[in-house]
Amino acid sequence: MNLRIIAAVLLAGFACTPALAQTRQQIIRERSTHVMPFSMDDTMHRFQPTPTGGVMTVIAHDGDATQVALVRAHLRKEAAAFARGDYADPAYIHGKRMPGLAALSAGSRRISVRYGAVSDGATIAFRTTDTSLITALHRWFAAQVSDHGHDAMM
Repeated sequence: MNLRIIAAVLLAGFACTPALAQTRQQIIRERSTHVMPFSMDDTMHRFQPTPTGGVMTVIAHDGDATQVALVRAHLRKEAAAFARGDYADPAYIHGKRMPGLAALSAGSRRISVRYGAVSDGATIAFRTTDTSLITALHRWFAAQVSDHGHDAMM
């Protein structure tokens, strides 16, 4: 049997182990601290796919005023960047090959991006009529939930 095939099979098997998934989540958590000013321990990311895009929400668990202010400032900044097609922060955290990221950046002019404050946090709502961009948003949301582990949910 070809050694490259054996190596690929072994690596594929290891890539699915919980230990490596945990390691990826730890790396994502560490990178997140360089981008997100709020505490990952004190907040929760929620990604809600919709028929026309999706809504990202970050909530402070205990309504801590400092965390709420940090969440709102960060999501306001990110919404403005996403509206310009700038997805540098998620690319830094998750990698440039993150599912959906390239399509969202390239198609940003066809996506409405809106910031909103909610009780104990903030949202970014994404809306488009382009089915390929809706798919990209859903893939991007799913990748974030997978990468952030217990810090995020659908």
